[in-house]
Amino acid sequence: MEWKQIPLGPVQTNCYVLKREDSSCLIVDPGSEGEKLIQYLQKEDLNPVAVVLTHAHFDHIGAIDTIRSAYHIPVYVHEKEKDWLSSPELNLSEHMQVGKVQVNGADEIIKGEQELTIGSFTFQIYETPGHSPGSISLYFESDGIICSGDALFKGSIGRTDLPGANHEQLLKSIHEKLLTLPEDTVVLCGHNDVTTIGNEMNSNPFLNGF
Repeated sequence: MEWKQIPLGPVQTNCYVLKREDSSCLIVDPGSEGEKLIQYLQKEDLNPVAVVLTHAHFDHIGAIDTIRSAYHIPVYVHEKEKDWLSSPELNLSEHMQVGKVQVNGADEIIKGEQELTIGSFTFQIYETPGHSPGSISLYFESDGIICSGDALFKGSIGRTDLPGANHEQLLKSIHEKLLTLPEDTVVLCGHNDVTTIGNEMNSNPFLNGF
């Protein structure tokens, strides 16, 4: 599987387009600038099969309706954040004073940890709350890739000073769900550069002493 990182929107949230050889693709966290994302998909002649959200903060959801209108594909979100898509208060766009972000509700609700198959993509859903109560990570074991959303970053972790966040819970999620993966697993983070599990185990200052 190939992947493309596309930073979108005012805070440069990473959208990931995961691509198979049959030109099908999975879109993770289309945060903003839907037309820019569509231009990339058209240029690469890709056929999206779904949108999956690692969580429903405003900077991860803004382009959902543009993508869904163009491709008529389902949107997946964790059940704890299903109401956030249409609520500027819950998705924090109102809190952050970036203008109200509202999109239509999800088509598919993720309930608990499970193996999920969408088209030619099969991956494990891990619940990794802490940055937000419904945060999930998507683990593609055969490809050695995990989309961590805003749980784990290169040299950092997700913010826990936001409504619904919990610092101890986030550290627990990272240690029990992410750092147990093979060290060469590539971490596709919600912001900034990609990293590996091994690199974060060895050098991430936020994880020492937990």
